[in-house]
Amino acid sequence: MTTSFLQFTEEKLGQAEKTELDAHFENLLARADCTKNWTEKILRQTEVLLQPNPSARVEEFLYEKLDRKVPSRVTNGELLAQYMTEAANDFGPGTPYGKTLIKVGETQRRLGAAERDFIHSASINFLTPLRNFLEGDWRTISKERRILQNRRLDLDACKARLKKAKAAEAKAAAEHELRLTQTEFDRQAEVTRLLLEGISSTHVNHLRCLHEFVESQTNYYAQCYQYMLDLQKQLGRFSGTFVGNAESTSPPSAATSPPAVAAATLPAVPTIPVVPTIVGVPNTVAESVLNPNEVKPPVSGTRKARVLYDYEAADSTELALLADEMITVYSLPGMDPDWLIGERGNQKGKVPVTYLELLS
Repeated sequence: MTTSFLQFTEEKLGQAEKTELDAHFENLLARADCTKNWTEKILRQTEVLLQPNPSARVEEFLYEKLDRKVPSRVTNGELLAQYMTEAANDFGPGTPYGKTLIKVGETQRRLGAAERDFIHSASINFLTPLRNFLEGDWRTISKERRILQNRRLDLDACKARLKKAKAAEAKAAAEHELRLTQTEFDRQAEVTRLLLEGISSTHVNHLRCLHEFVESQTNYYAQCYQYMLDLQKQLGRFSGTFVGNAESTSPPSAATSPPAVAAATLPAVPTIPVVPTIVGVPNTVAESVLNPNEVKPPVSGTRKARVLYDYEAADSTELALLADEMITVYSLPGMDPDWLIGERGNQKGKVPVTYLELLS
């Protein structure tokens, strides 16, 4: 060890020669270091993605080091769902706000459960292999590299002693020691080279894990998207009832203009009287107007609209939609402002405004 340290010091001071590794070996070393550094960064940032709370990450790390099971933790979506449900019970689950809180809360719970499944899948299929490489293969490579470094220092120290030997006996002893250290160095270099070449297999394994991570992430976002579409559809179907309830309990003043998204963009036909909606009482005028066989488009005020999402008609008064198709839409007096009349060829029916992109 003393000889190796002396050789290392003299090399740093430029007072001793150093045995250089071949270019291929140096490339393997650089590739291994690059793999280790980027694997660490990807691992850490993925952990942040899956668990943004730093305190929670520290807690999970400590449990892993203590070889104890990490306690189950409620996701943010599940906690929000709990609060919404409790609020609905206080406000009244039969009120418009309470009903909506329950609906949204159910969706948040499903989103939270989907997030939990995604985190579990990503941890097993992506984080664990990366962590195993850093804590297993990389530690072995680092250990063998340190041994190779010591063998190389011993070899160069023997070369220096051989150069300084004057007597024949000392020179013979130095040559014998040099042959032994050269053999040990060559053997260790071969062991280290084989480990470094295994980095290619590591890349192949991590590539497979990356595909699995993307697959699980895709499934997670697809689930979330579908849950939100379902929620949007549910809220769209009974939003008119909620608006009617709000108006019946606290009618707007005469100076206050009612919200009218469609009226602001589409001229209405002033031929049908407006009949206010009363909860529990059918609006006969609106019902007759929204009969697909009797609806007449206005002379002016129709617009083209692009459908944003698929929509399944709830009954015969509604028009089913397919994403990206083009339809003609217009507004009629007495309609809920969240709905329009849509036409596709000979088909007519109500369509939700939130599913459309109105075109000029």
